[in-house]
Amino acid sequence: MTYIKEFNLSASAPLSDEPYFSESATIRDSRFGKYTSVGEFTAVEESSMDDYSYICGYGSVIYTEIGKFSNIAACCRINPGNHPIERPTLHHFTYRAKRYGFREDDDDAFFAWRRIQKVKIGHDTWIGHGVVIMPGVKIGNGSIIGSNSVVTRDVPSYCIAVGSPARIIRKRFPQEISDAIEKTTWWDWPFETIKERFEDFKDLRTFLKKYAIGLK
Repeated sequence: MTYIKEFNLSASAPLSDEPYFSESATIRDSRFGKYTSVGEFTAVEESSMDDYSYICGYGSVIYTEIGKFSNIAACCRINPGNHPIERPTLHHFTYRAKRYGFREDDDDAFFAWRRIQKVKIGHDTWIGHGVVIMPGVKIGNGSIIGSNSVVTRDVPSYCIAVGSPARIIRKRFPQEISDAIEKTTWWDWPFETIKERFEDFKDLRTFLKKYAIGLK
């Protein structure tokens, strides 16, 4: 479903097929899947958030594609704007010229460039409190970004990255296990299938035994 203006919904609204937005959230030109939610004083602009994903309060998301079952903590900044460091000045009057009265129009080419520097966050990810993810970065399925990290480079699937700049400290599982989980694409299972198999998500061995293909 697509939303093209700000929505203020009741704070008591339960999660359902309709996305939930805190009354203080600001949403613009963005798309949301089922069971999604956006916390208080969080802005989401020209982005998409797929089924079951959420972001907590005081965050900012722009020009970003977020997969399913993504867990994004409070105070995260995803795809902050870059200033043009190759110009004589860093100030944004060169691309927001209209605001300052220098030109009648802003620098559309600059903003078009920003839009194509999309951040892509995979399925079943965990983005910790206060994380900043820089333009153009891709976070793989099942990966974890530690609190207060600044992510400047891509993070492969099922890795844990921390620090500023963020560096991979370890993989969550042996590669064979990560590949097996990823191949199940469980995040695409229908609601009723996940509900039926709910208990299996509590134990890795049980889950792999039942649903992994080709794992020895």
